[in-house]
Amino acid sequence: MPYLKPLKGRLLIAEPSILNDSSFNRAIVLITEHTDYNSVGFILNRPLDYTLQDLIPEIDSDFTIYQGGPVEQDNLYFVHKVPELIPESVEVANGIYWGGNFDSLKQLLNDNLLEKSDIRFFLGYSGWGKHQLTDEININSWFISENDIDNIFSKKGDSLWRNKILQKGGDYKLWANAPSDIQLN
Repeated sequence: MPYLKPLKGRLLIAEPSILNDSSFNRAIVLITEHTDYNSVGFILNRPLDYTLQDLIPEIDSDFTIYQGGPVEQDNLYFVHKVPELIPESVEVANGIYWGGNFDSLKQLLNDNLLEKSDIRFFLGYSGWGKHQLTDEININSWFISENDIDNIFSKKGDSLWRNKILQKGGDYKLWANAPSDIQLN
């Protein structure tokens, strides 16, 4: 894969070299913001053992919550593909939107008007300060990929990293089948 710059809508793929990083080991991060001053994203492949109703009892929904990253883990965030239903959404990339009016979202969920393939919820986010993400890319903690996943909202999280590593090819193929805990090998 050619070298890509981090841009909104692209994916950060954790390099196998950061196996000891408990926050980002085997993570796939959707970049939702990238400026000269900061970068923000959400880990797509870390489902938690919580549903939306576990966190917000007045919402009748069993949608899974994902760990978005190590920053502000007491805040709930969401990324979706239905801006026509959720006002005030911010476009991240073609067909992917971040946030929006939470009262509208609650009503949609309680009326069962959203599918799990429309939206994903995250506790916390992944964030980098000025030059921090670029520095991490330069020391081979991450590589960038276009977001070529058909629907990030409907894909199982456990195979995302492996599939991206296999796409990269070469020596990366060895890491695709390695156990999560390399000491078990």
